[in-house]
Amino acid sequence: MSTRRNFIRTVCSGALGASCVGMNHARILADEPTAGTSNKLGKMNLSFKPYLLTLRHAFGVAGVTRTETMGVQVEIECDGVVGYGEASMPPYLSESTESVLAFLKRVNLEQFNSPFEMDDILTYVDGICDNNAAAKASIDLALHDLVGKLIGQPWWRIWGLNKEKTPTTMYTIGIDVPEKVMEKTREAKNFEILKVKLGRDKKSDREMIESVRAVSDRPIAVDANQGWKDKIYALEMVEWLHEQGVVFVEQPMKKTKLDDIAWITERSPLPIMADESLQRLTDIQRLRGAFSGINIKLMKCTGLREAWKMLNLARALDMKVMVGCMTETSCAISAAAQLSPAVDWADLDGNLLISNDCFEGVKTAPNGKLLLSDKPGLGIEKLDKPINRLDTII
Repeated sequence: MSTRRNFIRTVCSGALGASCVGMNHARILADEPTAGTSNKLGKMNLSFKPYLLTLRHAFGVAGVTRTETMGVQVEIECDGVVGYGEASMPPYLSESTESVLAFLKRVNLEQFNSPFEMDDILTYVDGICDNNAAAKASIDLALHDLVGKLIGQPWWRIWGLNKEKTPTTMYTIGIDVPEKVMEKTREAKNFEILKVKLGRDKKSDREMIESVRAVSDRPIAVDANQGWKDKIYALEMVEWLHEQGVVFVEQPMKKTKLDDIAWITERSPLPIMADESLQRLTDIQRLRGAFSGINIKLMKCTGLREAWKMLNLARALDMKVMVGCMTETSCAISAAAQLSPAVDWADLDGNLLISNDCFEGVKTAPNGKLLLSDKPGLGIEKLDKPINRLDTII
């Protein structure tokens, strides 16, 4: 047991060290003057406001259906350059517009000399209080966007990734009646992989898959959202899903039932991915063996700084990695997409599911492939008028 603990410590240390490469690169680049920038920077000014994201279709997961999600838009300005971030708060995260706004009011960025003090700034933000991951992520994203713009480089390049290696994003089909499921599936006919929400009961779950299969033979990823109650039933479902062309299953049971999930993973013909069981870097080592891999979400892990560390640690532990999202605009989706060339799967369709995207960012090809640009920072621009993103690709 002590040998295993020492191994984990060594891997954690190595992964965290590796994660600093991009940040050191940023500091090196920052020391080299670029057009329109100066080594002497002014104070950072933080501003924020609520933003209601409206869904194109009612979105159902195990236990809840919704038509809108509150968000908070964040800006950090320094010397006329603006970095954008956002917080998205689905109900199960126990954050709200009020809690995010209250947190952001406590943030004092004027105490720092430069946005390039990223590690100090984000350590300070993380230490303001426990939890509040989405609020912290909004600062992290805006700071990454700002620093990338000041450097003049996108984060995929700062991290040394190849933008041609981005995966295709999944397109999510929420729980619904068969007619609606088939309509949503036809809408996503060009996407190379679909993600289907399950987790209610045997009849409903099989009906969902059969409705998709009635109109599409595309590969499917399944997310049970902790909905299955019994490990034997869950394994039977996984085996049936394998026969239906499913490529992996996400969070089959409640996050507290780690032993049952490990039992399923050991016997499963498909990879079993962690979602609700995972939030931050410190969770990964206890999930090794219980899951085949992890789903990293910026709104749960406080943003890109920690997400990059999580990706490196999971790889060092020989775990599969996907990057996911909440209901988000192209701001947060473009941020997560910066990581995507390094993952196995991407579930970055949150901006495609809303009707009022207020950013221009990462593009999505007709088949779902993520198309990163060379624009600096997160590669985003604020729009004067919100748009329905799906209309731009289908």
